[in-house]
Amino acid sequence: MSVDQEALYDARLELVNFLIDALADVPTAEFVEALLDGAVRFPDESVDDRLDRGFERLAAFIEENEDRDPAAVQDELEREFTRLFVGPRPRIMAHETYYREDTDFRGSGLARIEASYGAAGWSPPEAYPEENDYVAVELAFLRYLIERQRDGYEETFGYQRVFHEEHLSEWIDEFAADVRETADVRFYEGVADVLEGVVAFEEEIAMQMA
Repeated sequence: MSVDQEALYDARLELVNFLIDALADVPTAEFVEALLDGAVRFPDESVDDRLDRGFERLAAFIEENEDRDPAAVQDELEREFTRLFVGPRPRIMAHETYYREDTDFRGSGLARIEASYGAAGWSPPEAYPEENDYVAVELAFLRYLIERQRDGYEETFGYQRVFHEEHLSEWIDEFAADVRETADVRFYEGVADVLEGVVAFEEEIAMQMA
């Protein structure tokens, strides 16, 4: 593998890992400290409109909060995450089956999603507190496919292409739009932009390589 290919895999995984950490559950203290300390890196050059906008929003959020107590920032993000995605009455349901018109929420569509996981030899981690159509679980599957591609398993590009066509890319744009419209904290607006941009970028890679 060339240096450029290795760097691309590193960048792809770094972005997906960031999104998983941001959306899997309430932000941890470690995640917030790393964010404010500059551990999350943004490209120096333009990538595309959605990613650029997301990086700008995240950079602005970090700049606004870098001198604050990380515990206070973590508390603010935890409250916003809970309001958006947990509830008791969540504003947004971060589940594929909620956004699909061809299946009931948490209904039969779950089996189709899980079949995509199983076909590629992956089982969702038990650590995730939500059903297997939750956004962070689908991103964890995407991460697994990227890792397998990096290890030379080229057939995983085909699994990724099908997963985009049948699942991930079918609902993420609408979900991201809802997050941008509903969020009161710029951090989650940036996360929505980056999520939308990463999914589109990953779909393009899968279409080219499959």
